[in-house]
Amino acid sequence: MKNFDMSSSKPITILMADDDADDRLLFEEAVEEAQLVNNVEFAVDGIDLLDRLRSKGKYVDKTKNDLPDLILLDLNMPRMDGREALEEIRKDADIKGIPVVIMTTSEAEEDIIKTYDLGASGYITKPVTFDGLIETIQVVTDYWVNIVKLPKRF
Repeated sequence: MKNFDMSSSKPITILMADDDADDRLLFEEAVEEAQLVNNVEFAVDGIDLLDRLRSKGKYVDKTKNDLPDLILLDLNMPRMDGREALEEIRKDADIKGIPVVIMTTSEAEEDIIKTYDLGASGYITKPVTFDGLIETIQVVTDYWVNIVKLPKRF
């Protein structure tokens, strides 16, 4: 596994939308293990994600300044799946510029094509090992924090 020096990275907020509590816990532990200085927040499905992004429901106290820098989006969730959520995000002028990386177990070509057609910023198949998850988080964070240039709004 390659080691990344994240000490020079600016802190970012990652919002992960995943209905699986175990996956959310593993992700949080992997971020800690990777020693990243990121704020991690979670949504349990597409509706919860959109409420968080639009400051509605239980997130009414959030402002545009509280928008995440990166969204990691699972595809298969109840109530509103990742595809529907991505479509809604890309239609909303206030949040459409936030990078959305699909992070799912699906390796189906149709899912990859569909999500890129809907405006996904990337597509990652969830690693099967904890070490693989740590490495993926390090690479994704390094890419979106240190390599990619985003508008100051994000």
